[in-house]
Amino acid sequence: MTRLTRQLAQTCLVVSLGGSALVHASYDQHARFNEFAAELEKEYHIPPAETKRWLAESKKLDSVLEAIARPAEKTLEWDGYQDIFLTPKRIEGGKSFMQQHAGLLAAAEQKYGVPKEIISAIIGVETFYGSRQGNYRVLDSLATLAFDYPQRPIFWRELKAFFSLAKAEQLDPGTVKGSYAGAMGYGQFIPTSFLAYAVDGDGDGKRDLWSSPTDAINSVANYFRVHGWRTGEPVVQRVRVSGQQYETVVNDSLKPKWTVAQLAAMGVSATEPASADAPASLVKLIGKQGAEFWLAQYNYYVITRYNHSRLYAMAVYQLSEALKQ
Repeated sequence: MTRLTRQLAQTCLVVSLGGSALVHASYDQHARFNEFAAELEKEYHIPPAETKRWLAESKKLDSVLEAIARPAEKTLEWDGYQDIFLTPKRIEGGKSFMQQHAGLLAAAEQKYGVPKEIISAIIGVETFYGSRQGNYRVLDSLATLAFDYPQRPIFWRELKAFFSLAKAEQLDPGTVKGSYAGAMGYGQFIPTSFLAYAVDGDGDGKRDLWSSPTDAINSVANYFRVHGWRTGEPVVQRVRVSGQQYETVVNDSLKPKWTVAQLAAMGVSATEPASADAPASLVKLIGKQGAEFWLAQYNYYVITRYNHSRLYAMAVYQLSEALKQ
């Protein structure tokens, strides 16, 4: 190899290594770092130097970007949800969870007015009762989405909230695990939900949604209470429909826009007693036997505040009913 060839090879190696370093640089080197750090200091009083130290540990995860951008292979209908969330294994796991934490669940139901079966069903749907909380470093997943997925600016906000909760709970951001979208713990709280609704159920001075069933159970119950759960009121019931007028209101809104009486006048016949002036909506799902119609009352809407999906709400409700048996 000639001297000139060696020099060219060394130059190429330096450029290659430099380029690689830039590609894989941590997010404290990102062009928008100063903007992010300034907002974090203004909103949560976290010094830029601390933000820089945390983001210096972060890594871009292409797998996260692929996961969030990947189109669903198919759109699940209700029959598909049943196959996932209403299996004998999930039901039996829920009964074991409720038996193991009977005292905690009873106390939370008494304090927050939310049925223990609903609390358990949420945790069962989200993480199979705490056993599947996610293996992504939340620091990496949220930094990746905040800085490299501008299509969803919500993650910029979630990353700031994550740093705030880490500081408040004295957590090392680099050790916190969760989903690829930054959801954490038994109930898969995103950081803003953690700050707003997580509670210290066991009184140890920390809100530990990863390893404290007490904190997790109470936090889920508190989420529902704050979002307006109506103690003692029904959730949903199967109905019959007739005529054509009901078609104008099927799945028209997650939040109830009608009363039971108004829907009855449109051809919706309840199969169980329901207060005529109760707010309600008409839900149509495609189940294993075809179309199903349901009268959804206000508590059904409250479940959709946890996940804005009719299918999700029905899965939680029917799992909660199975846990009563």
